[in-house]
Amino acid sequence: MEILAAFGLSNLVSIFSVVLGLGFVIFFHEFGHFAVAKWCNVYVERFSIGFGPVIWSWQKGETEYALSVIPFGGYVKMLGQDDMDPSQLTSDEIAENPRSYSAKAVWQRMAIISAGVIMNIVTGMLFFAFAYQMGVKTSPSIVGSLSTGSPAWVAGFQQGDRFTHVNGEKVATFRDVLIRVALSTDETINLKGIKSDGTPFDIDVVPDSGGTRRMLGFSPTVGLSVAELEDEDISPTTPGSSASQATPPFQSGDLIRQLQGQDVKSFPEFQGRLARMSDKQVQIAVQRKGAADGELETITVEPNRFYTLGLTMVMGPITEIRNGSPAQRKTDSLQVGDKITSIEVEAGENRKIDPLKLPEELAVLAGQDVTIHFQRGTEQKEAQLTLVPEDRPGWIERPILPHVSLSAPAIGVAYRVLPFVSEVAAGSPADKAGVKSGARIVKVTMTRPEDAPKDLYLDGKVEIDFEKKNDGEENKTNWAYAFARMQNHPSWQISLTFKNPKSDPQTVEIAAPEASGDWFNPTRGIRMQQLVEEMRAESFGDAISMGRTHTVTTAVQIYLTLRSLARRDISYKELHGPIGIATVAYRVAKDGFPELLLFLGFLSVNLAVLNFLPIPVLDGGHMVFLLWEAVTRRRPSERVLVAATYVGIAFVLSLMVLVLWLDIFVHWLGY
Repeated sequence: MEILAAFGLSNLVSIFSVVLGLGFVIFFHEFGHFAVAKWCNVYVERFSIGFGPVIWSWQKGETEYALSVIPFGGYVKMLGQDDMDPSQLTSDEIAENPRSYSAKAVWQRMAIISAGVIMNIVTGMLFFAFAYQMGVKTSPSIVGSLSTGSPAWVAGFQQGDRFTHVNGEKVATFRDVLIRVALSTDETINLKGIKSDGTPFDIDVVPDSGGTRRMLGFSPTVGLSVAELEDEDISPTTPGSSASQATPPFQSGDLIRQLQGQDVKSFPEFQGRLARMSDKQVQIAVQRKGAADGELETITVEPNRFYTLGLTMVMGPITEIRNGSPAQRKTDSLQVGDKITSIEVEAGENRKIDPLKLPEELAVLAGQDVTIHFQRGTEQKEAQLTLVPEDRPGWIERPILPHVSLSAPAIGVAYRVLPFVSEVAAGSPADKAGVKSGARIVKVTMTRPEDAPKDLYLDGKVEIDFEKKNDGEENKTNWAYAFARMQNHPSWQISLTFKNPKSDPQTVEIAAPEASGDWFNPTRGIRMQQLVEEMRAESFGDAISMGRTHTVTTAVQIYLTLRSLARRDISYKELHGPIGIATVAYRVAKDGFPELLLFLGFLSVNLAVLNFLPIPVLDGGHMVFLLWEAVTRRRPSERVLVAATYVGIAFVLSLMVLVLWLDIFVHWLGY
């Protein structure tokens, strides 16, 4: 009982729900074959859930009902129809038995073969309908965080923009957008919707096709609720941040209602206002979980300082420019490859730049004429451009991957920060460690101290290598990425490997980065919950209608996915096998019963579509042979049937091996 209690009753319920749900999907498919076979007076020898050796069975009438050891499907064994012995279909002796499958008319055999698919379509529609009747939680089609330099970032999208149409197709959820983009075959994708300021947009975007599927490069938006994490030992605030030291403390499920006494309606609004007060103490009013509406508690949060090693790094080249940004609006605009060297606010006053602080410096100068001095081309020709920055705070768009550039939103450029040291602040952690101007950083390792609070990164170690090459390609790891990771783990110990000028590489231990005295982080370290909206049918008739629409849409999407796989627009690595299916089912089961029903509906329709493909041993393959017989008035020869069956078995087994390999080595182990 102690073991069960430790594992959690909710986990056991989720696992049981998954097993039962997957069993129902298989059962209804096979029951379709079984019921129509009985209706056509065919002798059914066995009804089995699962393949392989029978582990439990019972006899009722003439049929054996069984559970078999491999739970990835099932079968109905009829007299005269056995995929393991295709010669039964052409046996004259078996055909003489009026209760054999092969003795039945073509239309009856078609009905028996198609019954499983029809049953899955019907049950899939019912799964969807019941889910919508109960209410389904979905992520709205609203832009959340953007990956700097991604197609969505370059196109000028911002947090809070909502998509309504993709390539003319209506979308309502974030998943709709992902699927429409991934399955598109056009070079450009047309996106329509409403921007965060209420104005409509109609933009064509070239998606990123470099991965396993087409992507735009943005994530779902978060709401105003403080994150509720599965592990209760992990704080809903970043350890070491000002939010983690707020009074009273933030609690999971807190709903943010006001900032400085004024109501907030969305996370982008809250984040923007908070960023513009980064150097000030703020009052955040929240509604505690379970509290009455309007019953608010005020939390005081101090400014959140950046944590640094005391290094000023070398500015790298501009890698991307945002469409319609100040950097692009001039006829003589900045270009990819330009390297910013300084900025000038008043004539003759050139400011040296720290590339990590530049996004904030430009945001502070919003509305003013600023002259950007830069170098262009291989000859590094000196040039300048005067522009007016926008009021868009820096360091809200953060490098989330090693190769992602740092964004300066105020002028709409992204650039690399190179791992070369320009200056070292006297008395800083890096100075005490012996890092000199001109040094090249080779590797940064961050390790969680044993006495540090438990965090989201349970392995307790982060390694960032600036020299290691993958497949011979240039290492484009951005120093800004390492700096951003330090803000997530300000108390972690730093191990720095570097090369000073004219010296061998050396590795030193740094206790931890130090809080800056006058450089303030625009975020306070509050972890927010993903925003969800509920889609609920107003009546059962409405639920059936929504279920029918979802069934048709899902079936079409599956066929489009197969087409994209054949065209190689989607990588085969996107496929999942039984382990992946069970894992996803377990996750959605923990989200709630309606979400599990929605997934089972998708799985049921998926089974129907895939099973009706014209592949021997599948229902679709059998239907092809029956159509041949209906047209030619004669059955395929035994030789053709046997050869086709073995080819089909080989294909299905190969596919099973592939998806199991992907489940284990790609999706689980990450190879």
